[in-house]
Amino acid sequence: MTEGRTAWRDGTGAGSPETAELPEVQLARALEAEVIAGRFAPGSRLREEDIAGRHGASRHHVRAALMALERTGLVERERNKGARIRTFTAKAVRQLYDVREMLTRQAALRVSLPIDAAKMADLRELQAGHDAAITTGDPVAIHFANDRFHHALFDLCGNPYLIELLRAAMNQTYLIRAATTADAARLETARREHHMMIDLLGGTDGWAFAELGVAHLRPSQEAYLARLTPGPEDRRRRRPAR
Repeated sequence: MTEGRTAWRDGTGAGSPETAELPEVQLARALEAEVIAGRFAPGSRLREEDIAGRHGASRHHVRAALMALERTGLVERERNKGARIRTFTAKAVRQLYDVREMLTRQAALRVSLPIDAAKMADLRELQAGHDAAITTGDPVAIHFANDRFHHALFDLCGNPYLIELLRAAMNQTYLIRAATTADAARLETARREHHMMIDLLGGTDGWAFAELGVAHLRPSQEAYLARLTPGPEDRRRRRPAR
């Protein structure tokens, strides 16, 4: 993640010691972890008094943490209504994933195959971290290990402008992707697909690698759409032909 990134956003709490120890940074990290773990549904209200009581924080630090999360796109604030978890319409989800799929396919087709042994070793090490996170069942560790693996895949295309766009698009779908972090079956499928991608990078079939990369994106989109109340657009989509 690059846009709106803060010290805690790589899952390590990296940053200056002063920044890492700020109470509002610690609270923002804790709230983000709760979002990843599925504690809050899209659109859930984030009441300052509830957060303060649950985390033993002052209202001042709660407000500062919510403002930080608003800058990252996780939270949206409305006048006289307070903060809530950001929501996406079904149309927005589909449009965002159209963009991700186009960018992912183009990046994948630009990877020179087979990749060298050093890059392969790096990917296997990153995936070992993802495997370990799934084994422990820590949704936050799973989420960030997954992001690190995909960032390494992006880097293989060698185009810094395309990489920046890929990361920005991935950031935009942050909350959408979090919908599958607690789904054990989906996590196992994703893990297997990561290993398949690594194997394909050792061969010469760039099209197969690109197609797998695109297919890999779709379950999180479908899971989020399934949680939404159908809107007018979706009802029109489902209306039988006459």
